[in-house]
Amino acid sequence: MKTLRHFIQGNRMHPTPVSATLEYLQSAAHKPVTYMLAPPGGHAWDTGHYATMPVAIADGRAPADPPALDREGFQLCSAPSAMRSFGDRAEIQRVYYREMEELARAVTGASRAIVFDHLVRRRDPGTLAPFGARDGQRPSTATRVHCDFTPASAQRRLALEMEAHGIRSVARHAIVNLWRTTRLPVLDAPLAVCDARTVDRSDLVAADIVYPTRTGEIFEVLYNPAHAWTYYHAMQYDEVLLFKQYDSLDGMSCFTPHAAFAHPDTPPGTPPRESIEIRCLLIFD
Repeated sequence: MKTLRHFIQGNRMHPTPVSATLEYLQSAAHKPVTYMLAPPGGHAWDTGHYATMPVAIADGRAPADPPALDREGFQLCSAPSAMRSFGDRAEIQRVYYREMEELARAVTGASRAIVFDHLVRRRDPGTLAPFGARDGQRPSTATRVHCDFTPASAQRRLALEMEAHGIRSVARHAIVNLWRTTRLPVLDAPLAVCDARTVDRSDLVAADIVYPTRTGEIFEVLYNPAHAWTYYHAMQYDEVLLFKQYDSLDGMSCFTPHAAFAHPDTPPGTPPRESIEIRCLLIFD
């Protein structure tokens, strides 16, 4: 499984940046809370304030020097899969988890990779869902700019996996997401990722997401015109986008904001995007 280099066929490259909008947090005055179930006492689903901001999103296939996981914080890889559908959770865990662990180790050099979560998404044309599923709905695309982990929640995840797998000590750990279309080329609601080098620590605001059985902590993101956004036009089934969500090693890319966006050139009648994302803990000797 090797990194996808500058090999583009036909219309699989969008030569100029796309003008689009992304939803950003507006204020860091209070810790935002988003409810994924009906909020108690008639409260709002979101306690933060948000605005859609104009951004230019470049096609990552265009540069002669492709983005790299430990530099920009993301990397596109060629990754054929034995999976032909993603409707069977047990098969995903048995077959796909192992494939993604092997890919993550090959790309990063980690001594161990542990997939701990996955989410199959299908965009619902009638629902705006900042983080996907709400109140029992099927997970949709996540349209709000965010990172999946903060240092605190990454440490909690590490502790859980160390206990579950009998790991006594870790020198360095990281968390990556691995994202793939589950069937058609991605022309609808593609995923945009932000160059981690252009994100200031002050842009990141810890936020809570309340699920029926737990509360998770993520980073939401304040708008910064320095943010450099990238997507990969018409991603194929045999391609996987890896992007960094946390890294304990100083000097490495650490937090890669991401969000789905409405591509202005999406052809009318394009089927809603379906995708699977994997969350994977990496352990380094």
